[in-house]
Amino acid sequence: MQKRLTIGILAHVDAGKTTLSEGLLYLSGALRKLGRVDHRDTFLDTYELERTRGITIFSKQALFEYEDTHFTLLDTPGHSDFSPEMERTLQVLDAAILLISASDKVTAQAKILWKLLSHYHVPTFIFVNKMDQDGADKALLLKDIRENLSSHCIAFEDGFDSDELQEELAVCDDRLLTAFLDGQKVTEGDVKSLIADCKCYPVLFGSALKMDGVKELLSFIKDFAPDNKYDENAPFAARVFKISRDVNGNRLTHIKITSGKLRVRDLIDDEKIDQIRLYSGEKFEMVQEAVAGTVCAIAGLSDSKAGDGLGELKNDTTAEILQPILSSTLILPEDADPVVVYRKLKALEEEEPMLQVSLKEGSGIIEVKIMGEVQKEILKHLIKTRFDLDVDFGPGHIVYKETIAGPVEGVGHFEPLRHYAEVHILLEPSEPGSGMSFACDVSTDDLSLNWQRLILTHLQEKKHLGVLTGSELTDVKITLIGGRSHEKHTEGGDFRQATYRAVRQGLMEADSILLEPVYEYKIELPKESVGRALTDIQRMHGTVGLPDIVGDKNVLTGTIPAASLGSYAQELSSFTHGEGHITTTLKGYQPCHNTEEVLAETGYDPDLDTGNPSSSVFCSHGVGTIIPWNEVRSHMHVDTGWSPETADTYKTDLTDNIDMEALKKIQARQKSKAPENRSFDEIERDLQATEKELKNIFEKTYGEIKPRYVEKNTTYTSSNEADKPEIDNRDYALEEAKKEKHQNTGSVDDSVHKEYLLVDGYNVIYASDDLKSLAQRDLKAARDSLIDTLINFQGFRREQVILVFDAYKVPGGTEHMEDHSGLIVIYTKEAETADQYIEKAAHEIGKKYKVNVATSDAIEQVIVLSSGAFRLSARDFWDEIKRTSEMISDKIRNHNTKL
Repeated sequence: MQKRLTIGILAHVDAGKTTLSEGLLYLSGALRKLGRVDHRDTFLDTYELERTRGITIFSKQALFEYEDTHFTLLDTPGHSDFSPEMERTLQVLDAAILLISASDKVTAQAKILWKLLSHYHVPTFIFVNKMDQDGADKALLLKDIRENLSSHCIAFEDGFDSDELQEELAVCDDRLLTAFLDGQKVTEGDVKSLIADCKCYPVLFGSALKMDGVKELLSFIKDFAPDNKYDENAPFAARVFKISRDVNGNRLTHIKITSGKLRVRDLIDDEKIDQIRLYSGEKFEMVQEAVAGTVCAIAGLSDSKAGDGLGELKNDTTAEILQPILSSTLILPEDADPVVVYRKLKALEEEEPMLQVSLKEGSGIIEVKIMGEVQKEILKHLIKTRFDLDVDFGPGHIVYKETIAGPVEGVGHFEPLRHYAEVHILLEPSEPGSGMSFACDVSTDDLSLNWQRLILTHLQEKKHLGVLTGSELTDVKITLIGGRSHEKHTEGGDFRQATYRAVRQGLMEADSILLEPVYEYKIELPKESVGRALTDIQRMHGTVGLPDIVGDKNVLTGTIPAASLGSYAQELSSFTHGEGHITTTLKGYQPCHNTEEVLAETGYDPDLDTGNPSSSVFCSHGVGTIIPWNEVRSHMHVDTGWSPETADTYKTDLTDNIDMEALKKIQARQKSKAPENRSFDEIERDLQATEKELKNIFEKTYGEIKPRYVEKNTTYTSSNEADKPEIDNRDYALEEAKKEKHQNTGSVDDSVHKEYLLVDGYNVIYASDDLKSLAQRDLKAARDSLIDTLINFQGFRREQVILVFDAYKVPGGTEHMEDHSGLIVIYTKEAETADQYIEKAAHEIGKKYKVNVATSDAIEQVIVLSSGAFRLSARDFWDEIKRTSEMISDKIRNHNTKL
């Protein structure tokens, strides 16, 4: 059977994506002549504005054969305004080519593309284009790619059998690394598996315009792309990734068949398939049958949407990550009927779901969601050509979202005469950026399975609105926890009413949070303008990391609310006389910085939103009676037993919102320190300087750090005895461990320490050149050597040293402790890393004692600050071990001299 591959090319604007597409098609023989973007004759840019502006706007496909492989190439938009169109294609790719321009290196848009590829788990090949330009340096470009994308981005320039390449490949997988250390080579089959599992990302270099490296790229993809085994005999399944209309207005559903076959006249959800088209550029071939692995367009479906699953994938709908953050009013011609225009635009919304067209009743105002100014121009052109309407756009305003702060039960009841349905749901906040998720936790003894499925369908079929501003609800998990039907009177529509009311009632009771879009920014400007920029960032409620110097420019990075940014790019250019510029990418949604102001401006009243009622309807004396949301709970017929007291508290990951760029700079500075002979005072001074930076990062993110331990000799000035804190200098878990280890030595009080030093074992090993070299040959020997070193170190220190090693990959492993001459060695349990254990231990021990942590993990260094712990880099820890060893030697020499 011929191998089938669906590949997509992703890139930021002007990286050469369309040129590479032309090169691949020409190389395979699908094109007789190479087209050029500047000549406006490329094969895939068929839309008028695409050729005029030189950018790709709509995703298109091309078919070609290369040796024994049939390729479907999906060309995707590169401009950020059309990112949702690009994202939709990722769901159907077997592999992707991420294009990086040698002149631009890894841009902010490339980072977004990388996150999307990681989210959809798409095997990715990286092609660095425009290597023919002056100044293109492979080593520097590879370094930039590894720092910004993944350390597992590997160049295959030196030959497959080179020792360096073999080692880099082995490091990508623990199993391969173990085999490699035992003398086994990494095979081409291993590489194929690494790429398929997204553990390795090959990097190739060339110039698409000069056709340099294009053949090598295509051959490499053919040889190493995943072998997806498409089963043509399995039941039919497919994924929809696009809706379009041809020149005659026929509605087309673009799908990737993932299993089985599809024939003309087959039924999908009771709709007959009229046509199956295989597109390549503007042209298409009509076929009677399409098999698994095929990307095709089908006619005959009226309600399909991008992201829908068909056949066996029915009800498996995927949601997009990228969302528009601006909403704009459509300005219509005076003689245009808003209702008629609205209906036409809803048809256009099928092709671009992110438009989210809405019509405000009464006022006739039409609003659409947009990604940016370029998209506005394209929409105006589309509406003119499609509907012969000259429209314009009013000022854009920010698209807010809402979430909740804690779990709450929502209840809904719908019981007018001869109807009945009751629904109980649990609303819980979920991780930022996770969107909406749904689950069911109801026994079929309480509610039959068909009603449960119907309720889940109703939960998923609409976008629920919050109660603060009527904005879309996000980052919430909704679980069905109870319900009741009536044997005679319940109809399907009853549960829709009860479900919607339950969601709304729960939101009315919940503590809601208004979310606003936040940008990550990068500002490059002259050093004399830094002070002004920092003031501006503070004024705009932004955050800023540690300034960096690149050439003759200062670089500021951080986050800033989208609502605050406005026209700051022009302002920046003005006060820097054209030398300063800012680039931004959407980071996501965070709690709004000016909630009260937005609420006042919006003026939304949830009780007046008749389309989203929070009340319930009960039958009283044969008449439907409306009970308001705040009284409805006492009228419910089902008691789920849920209460806030029994709910799990929502915990936020401490790593959320940490200024990662600042951390990277600190870590890079620590790694770049050349070996030097520093005194302890100099080490201490450098340590305190870095400690201050880390503390600033943490406090900027989470607030002031409070001390978590109290020394016994602390003096209290308060005359009130009640003001004195209760001091408990015992750590019970450690005391019990001491009792077990010293049960034959009498009292253990003297062995309980007031200060503790937690050491991340493998981080410290790999911070030592000698132990790192030893670990590559014999990891156990390196571990034993570190233990021996720390036994001597422990004997001369006042702290209790606790050495922690990862054992989280040991199946069935349990946490266990060993005592090596007073040195406590901890091996973590399965699925718990050393840094997780240290964070937990620092938090618990830090409540009563002074804690130090030795590690090179920058995130861990920040997190332990939340426990009042002090951190020591692995490099400085080794300096401290050396200093302690010298002190021990001095004491021994002095003792021998006295003798």
